[in-house]
Amino acid sequence: MGTLLNCSRPLLSLNLSRISLSKRRVHLQNHHYNHLKRLPFNGFFFSNYDTNHKLCWFSSLPSQPSVDSDQHNDNGGKPQMPISELWLHNTMTRQKELFKPKIPGKVGMYVCGVTAYDLSHIGHARVYVTFDILYRYLEYLGYEVCYVRNFTDVDDKIITRANELEEDPLSLSRRFCEEFRYDMAHLHCLPPSVEPCVSDHMPQIIDMIKQILDNGCAYRVDGDVYFSVDKFPGYGRLSGRKLEDNRAGERVTVDSRKQNPADFALWKSAKEGEPFWESPWGPGRPGWHIECSAMSVAYLGHSFDIHGGGMDLVFPHHENEIAQSCAACSQSNISYWIHNGFVTIDSEKMSKSLGNFFTIRQVIDLYHPLALRLFLMGTHYRSPINYSDSQLESASDRLFYIYQTLHDCQETLFQHNGTYLKDFVPHEIWNCVNKFHDDFKTCMSDDLHTPVVFAALSDPLKTINDLLHTRKGKKQECRIESLSALEKETRRVLTVLGLMPTSYSEVLQQLREKALKRAGLTEDQVLQRIVERTAARKNKEFEKSDAIRKDLAAVGIALMDSPNGTIWRPAVPLALQEYQQVIS
Repeated sequence: MGTLLNCSRPLLSLNLSRISLSKRRVHLQNHHYNHLKRLPFNGFFFSNYDTNHKLCWFSSLPSQPSVDSDQHNDNGGKPQMPISELWLHNTMTRQKELFKPKIPGKVGMYVCGVTAYDLSHIGHARVYVTFDILYRYLEYLGYEVCYVRNFTDVDDKIITRANELEEDPLSLSRRFCEEFRYDMAHLHCLPPSVEPCVSDHMPQIIDMIKQILDNGCAYRVDGDVYFSVDKFPGYGRLSGRKLEDNRAGERVTVDSRKQNPADFALWKSAKEGEPFWESPWGPGRPGWHIECSAMSVAYLGHSFDIHGGGMDLVFPHHENEIAQSCAACSQSNISYWIHNGFVTIDSEKMSKSLGNFFTIRQVIDLYHPLALRLFLMGTHYRSPINYSDSQLESASDRLFYIYQTLHDCQETLFQHNGTYLKDFVPHEIWNCVNKFHDDFKTCMSDDLHTPVVFAALSDPLKTINDLLHTRKGKKQECRIESLSALEKETRRVLTVLGLMPTSYSEVLQQLREKALKRAGLTEDQVLQRIVERTAARKNKEFEKSDAIRKDLAAVGIALMDSPNGTIWRPAVPLALQEYQQVIS
């Protein structure tokens, strides 16, 4: 066996090679990281840095949008050490473990990104909303996080799709990378610290494959390079599968040249009409699994804190990542493997290969993106979640209630802007605020238990509504101070959860517009029906007025009567309400 790689050195020692497509040779361009070269490099994490070695340095990365934290920073702008414990479920050990980063106060996190050949579906949305929540909560706790999420822009599926569309594969993948970023922005997912692409990291991939070959854990066959699973005794420890149970499967070609059917490709020899790169084994391109191993090493080193993705990646992708990373460097170690559950339709996993999927774009055409985010957070991230219109309607209705409550609260606070406020609130209000704060941290620190957080949100929202609208609440001592304290804590929590809009009134209007679209109505049509109902009531035609209300309720438009007149708001359509009552 060859000498093991010096793990203190990054796998960023080669200059970028050229890419070839058929017989046309063009320079490989880096479109994604030119902005990093303009940054003031004052970082200190993992290794020395220059503009050719793109390691993830915490202090040199662009700062992400901050969230309110209950930790005060009096240390010259430097982050304080986290003061709360966090427990995360580790797929490797199959139990919840206390999170302890390798470097105190700093977290390295790698999440496997999309293969960019089509629009992303809501199964993808669940993955990246899950890890966005983890990212935000780690920062809330005071950690400095380097979050790396890759794009696979070199893959069989991309080539197949590009051939169908008669488009250059890299051009197609770049286009869908941008579409993915658009979807993530609408879902309020913060940009990762770094978003590396496979096509920009061929030197690192080739370097790692060389080391695996030198260490006797891979073999060459006619220009291809395969990893030998028999040379890695720990194969199967993440998934719990025995080697004799493994067989060629997804993205693993059945090939009689393999020494073991479970062996997987590290390098694939070039085929006519496909993009290829020069390598010591001839022109070709990397296998799927080696890409993430090389890119995670390039930005986080061989040993880092969190590696995540969907549950479908446990085997074979992450199992193979562990094998090849350890084969390249014996010190390779990831502390926590975190995986989210599937999105299902009729209890079957949603996937493009099964054809039973909805794209993010299709869903947010009818529902607000934050309603989709709330729906995905309404089930614990490790549990399966069944997609349905009923669930989306409920999430949308809940979101409208949250934002309407906070909008009304904000309006009242604005009306009292400049009013002298006392520096205390009633005991029961203070208890409500503190309980919600404690419940939030307790639930989130218990493996990101977001559904319980949303349940806890009911109390402060109800208290706000009581203070705003009930006779007793309007007479409450220190009413404005109480509203301010409740709104501030609710806003803090929504920010950490990625649910804080730039404007309550704007998002409420967007929710109304989506409801009208689902109902197949315009606002003028709804207002005309309200006029007709008002006239019917005035004429004591109560059957007609009730029919108008019921017709609108059937399509998700609820009428609200008040002394100032009738207004409308989005609601769960009547038939879905009845269905929910039956199944609950």
